[in-house]
Amino acid sequence: MPADNSRLANLCGQFDEHLRQIERRLNVEIASRGNRFRVTGNPGAAEIGSGILRSLFNMTDHERLDPERVHVCLQEFVMNDNDIDKASENSEVVGENGVVIQTRRKLVRPRGPNQKAYLKNIREHDLAFGIGPAGTGKTYLAVASAIDALENEQVRRIVLVRPAVEAGERLGFLPGDMSQKVDPYLRPMYDALFDMMGTEQVARLIEKNTIEVAPLAFMRGRSLNDSFVILDEAQNTSIAQMKMFLTRIGFGSRAVVTGDITQIDLPSGQQSGLKNAVEILSRVDGIAFTYFTPGDVVRHQLVQRIVEAYQVDGNGGQG
Repeated sequence: MPADNSRLANLCGQFDEHLRQIERRLNVEIASRGNRFRVTGNPGAAEIGSGILRSLFNMTDHERLDPERVHVCLQEFVMNDNDIDKASENSEVVGENGVVIQTRRKLVRPRGPNQKAYLKNIREHDLAFGIGPAGTGKTYLAVASAIDALENEQVRRIVLVRPAVEAGERLGFLPGDMSQKVDPYLRPMYDALFDMMGTEQVARLIEKNTIEVAPLAFMRGRSLNDSFVILDEAQNTSIAQMKMFLTRIGFGSRAVVTGDITQIDLPSGQQSGLKNAVEILSRVDGIAFTYFTPGDVVRHQLVQRIVEAYQVDGNGGQG
C-alpha cells in the first residue's frame, strides 16, 4: 500500500481498532509495519482479510472509516468469499448487471448475492417479494429502489404501507390525531427516507402527496396507478389483507412486499397473508421472490448471531 500516513491511520483506526475488529471476525492475526501488512491464519480467512484491507484502504481515499463501515465490508467479503479477487480490486462493489442506486444523499450498493438478486428482481418485475430476517436490508433497498424510480420519473408517487397489528388496526383507541396514531408503526420507513433524501425534502414530498406513508387499512378501495408501492412487515397481514393489497396495483405501478415469516404477530390461529402468498403465487409469471438468510444480516454483528441463535433454537416466532 502507498506510504500515506493519514490514509493508513484511517485504515487502522484509533488504537488499531479496525484491525482488531477484522481479527476477531475472521480469527486471524494482522501484523503491520508502516505500510506493509501481514495476515496469518486459516488460508481462506487470511485471503479474505487481505482483500478486506485492500478494499478498506481504497475507501480511505474518499471517506472516514468507522467500525460500522468495517463491519459492512466484512459482511460483504464473507458473503462473497468465492469472488475475493474481484472485490478487492475495487471498493465500489456494485451488483450484477451494474445494479447500484444513487439517491440524493448517498450511494446504495447491494451487499452479497441475495441483495444483488433482490435489487435485480425489483427492477425487472412489477411485483417482487423480499423475505427473511431483520437486518438484511429488505425495507431499506426497497425504499432506495422507490426513490430511484421516482427521481428517474418512472413513477409519479411512492406509497409506503404497513399493517398496524399491535393496535389491531383499531387506531381510534390510540391517543392523539391520526398522524400521531400511525407514526410509530411507520417510523422505520420514514427513517429510510430521511437517510437517503433528507428530512426537508421528504417533508416537502409528503406535503405534495408525492410520498404517502399509510397503514394498510387505508388502502382498501383504492387503485394505485403510476406508483411505487411497498408493503412492509407483510407477515402481519391476514390473507384477506394481502389479497386486498395486491389487487390495488394499477397501471404503470410496481410493488415490493417485505416480511419475516419467523416474526408473525397475528392473533393465534390466524394465518399470515405473506406465508399464504408464497404458497399460491410462487409459480405466477411476473412475480419474483428473494429469500434472505441470517448470513445476509448487515447490521451489528451481534444481530446476526442473535438471528442465528433463534433459528437454531427453533423459536423464531409464531408460525
